[in-house]
Amino acid sequence: MGNDVIRIKDLEVYAYHGVMEEEKAKGQFFYISADMRCDVSKAGRTDDLTQTVNYAAVCDDIVSFMTENHFDLIESCAERLARMILRKYEMIESIDLTVRKPQAPIAHPFGDVSVTVSRGRHTAFIALGSNMGDKRAFLDGAIAGLDEDPDTKVIKVSSFIETKPYGGVEQDDFLNGAVMVETLLDPFELLDLCHDIENAADRKREIRWGPRTLDVDILLYDDLVMDTPDLIIPHADMANRDFVLGPLSEIAPAKRHPLTGMTVSEMLARLAVR
Repeated sequence: MGNDVIRIKDLEVYAYHGVMEEEKAKGQFFYISADMRCDVSKAGRTDDLTQTVNYAAVCDDIVSFMTENHFDLIESCAERLARMILRKYEMIESIDLTVRKPQAPIAHPFGDVSVTVSRGRHTAFIALGSNMGDKRAFLDGAIAGLDEDPDTKVIKVSSFIETKPYGGVEQDDFLNGAVMVETLLDPFELLDLCHDIENAADRKREIRWGPRTLDVDILLYDDLVMDTPDLIIPHADMANRDFVLGPLSEIAPAKRHPLTGMTVSEMLARLAVR
């Protein structure tokens, strides 16, 4: 990510956001500021508008969004507005967006109330697996489900490989693959998307290491390290699974594990000599 910033400061919009009925009925002025990080070096060299973000168009979109939608909370307003801008303008790598509400209903002297959100694009790697029914169709469906989400785009897809079952349960061989995605979703939102895709494939969680129509597992998310009851990143056992590292090495051989510093290729090579 570069250090270039296009800044819009205090764009004035009259809109109808707020919890109070008076705010909904009468409206008030809001002021929107945005720091949009993007690479403007080519535009600087060529003097070509198509090589940068048209800030006038962004302002038009902000005004339309603010006037066509109605939110009780400026937190919701800022969140949805930031995501709309990132969806529409792919050149923007990240955005710091502030919604100011100087006429907020507060019974005390104050300057203004504002909410600032920082949102951006993230790179995640996801493992796919199936050993029931039409395995290839299940994997293809998972890839389509990821790419159809408005906040996620599939960037790379590995080939599919057949592998023996993992975990000692008697069952059919697996078909495995890996995908690289760019996403605006946070890790838990991405996990929810993965679960939704599994559920659409009628995934059942009845037997540990048992057969399943579809596995959709987050392996890596940027260089994030997190350990919660619901989600562990990097995937806790990825370094011990050749059916994960094999496909992943096709699309991201030089990607480093954020804890060990080893590349995917190095992890796969080490696993091969065990």
